[in-house]
Amino acid sequence: MDSIAPQKQTFSITTPLYYVNDVPHIGSAYTTIAADVASRYHRLAGVPVMFVTGTDEHGQKIQRTAEEKGRSPQEHCDLIVSSFQALWEKLDIQYNSFIRTTNPRHEAIVKEFFQRCWDQGDIYLGQQKGWYCVACEEYKEERDLLDGHRCAIHTNREAEWRDEANYFFRLSRYQAQLEAHYASNPEFIQPEIRRNEVLNFVQQGLQDFSISRVNVSWGFPLPNDPDHTLYVWFDALLGYVTALLAPDDEPTLDRAIAQWWPINIHLIGKDILRFHAVYWPAMLMSAGLPLPKRVFGHGFLTKDGQKMGKSLGNTVDPFDLVARYGSDAVRYYFIKEIELGRDGDFAETRFVNILNADLANDLGNLLNRTLRMVHKYCNGAIPNLSAADIPPDDALKVAGTGLSHPVTDAYNAFAFSHACNAILDVVRMGNKYIDEKAPWKLYKEGNHEAVEHILYSVLETVRQAAYLLSPVIPNISNRIYRQLGFSVDFQSSQIPLNFASHNQWGALPAGQIVENPEPVFQRLELPE
Repeated sequence: MDSIAPQKQTFSITTPLYYVNDVPHIGSAYTTIAADVASRYHRLAGVPVMFVTGTDEHGQKIQRTAEEKGRSPQEHCDLIVSSFQALWEKLDIQYNSFIRTTNPRHEAIVKEFFQRCWDQGDIYLGQQKGWYCVACEEYKEERDLLDGHRCAIHTNREAEWRDEANYFFRLSRYQAQLEAHYASNPEFIQPEIRRNEVLNFVQQGLQDFSISRVNVSWGFPLPNDPDHTLYVWFDALLGYVTALLAPDDEPTLDRAIAQWWPINIHLIGKDILRFHAVYWPAMLMSAGLPLPKRVFGHGFLTKDGQKMGKSLGNTVDPFDLVARYGSDAVRYYFIKEIELGRDGDFAETRFVNILNADLANDLGNLLNRTLRMVHKYCNGAIPNLSAADIPPDDALKVAGTGLSHPVTDAYNAFAFSHACNAILDVVRMGNKYIDEKAPWKLYKEGNHEAVEHILYSVLETVRQAAYLLSPVIPNISNRIYRQLGFSVDFQSSQIPLNFASHNQWGALPAGQIVENPEPVFQRLELPE
């Protein structure tokens, strides 16, 4: 394999469409960073990417929140949406499409999709009785509630008893088809623990679910009964389709799915797994549309080992975190230290220690000390060597030659923490290598050829690490590449196609002039 080689000719990924009852939290940032890393990795390989994010803006929760704050629902949505867009900019998120479910073009897609399901006989009027959590915008079964009919997710809120006429989607009709799809597509739900949760839920028997509300004005009216408003999830999930329309496209389903559908991966938090892995594929089956390839449900974040919550006063403000430590630091910690799919913890002391050890000490210091020697011993230019001139048993050459396959596999499998760890292992090897080889001693002894071999091997190792880590830490990778004499910009959405070969060890050009060494990552300090 000569370059990073994802498995598809195009790659499309979505985050959830985030609910705008409040400003973005660290969990939203975590999902979006992970989706951005996946997108950047594929772009690096020259693969066309469609990265969709956006906001879910309808429903009773939004209506009530806006009323409480003395705003109209649209004013509230506009205000909160701008905070999401501002945070994504600060975190260097390179999305291709930002969809808002209040977009008029979205209503056209929703109406057409609704009509397809209606024509299939999959929507009917019935009576809904049950406990309803406004915060979840979801009816809850008695077994899923805590004492006092409190929601298990929003534990400080009691569910409300509802008894009203609603339109329903015939989910029960699709039980056998869903089970057949799960069986024939074992990678459809990932990781395995999430797949098992869905299988267990479906095996208990699927119930039809309500797709409309009465007495809620903030949302799209049902095409066939304007007294009802479309339930937020039926509307919101279709945002993934609307987002694929080009600006000049007529808003029809056929136009929306023409290029990028089906989505390669829906990346979501595990709390909304059921909607994406059960309700959504059944809706798509009803409308005659292909199903997404994968639904990946990642874990929850805790702080200092405790569940985060406003009532506990222990939330992590992503705006504050990126303002104090920088985008690359935040991206690196959450991608490297938390295995995507498992729950993960944020502890500020650990955050600072990890960043200083990995990026300032291991990676940054290795580049810095080696470049100083290049200026001192090689007139400020890469030694006049190629990878072929480095002995085949050179430890760094062996490690670098064997690095691209596992890192490529890890990125493709969304095992980002494994990719980071594999790369950092080789960087640490570089520090040990230069200490043991002691090129400063060899230079004094007049063994200039050995010095050049050592310095080339180390700089090439740093270069390869910077390339492979660029989906995670694009700014640091840029600084490393610039100091090595390159002009490429990893923040550009147009990476030169020939750059895919930089995945492999040995791409450093002989004789290239390097810059003066400067820290690529400033050491972090804990606040007083």
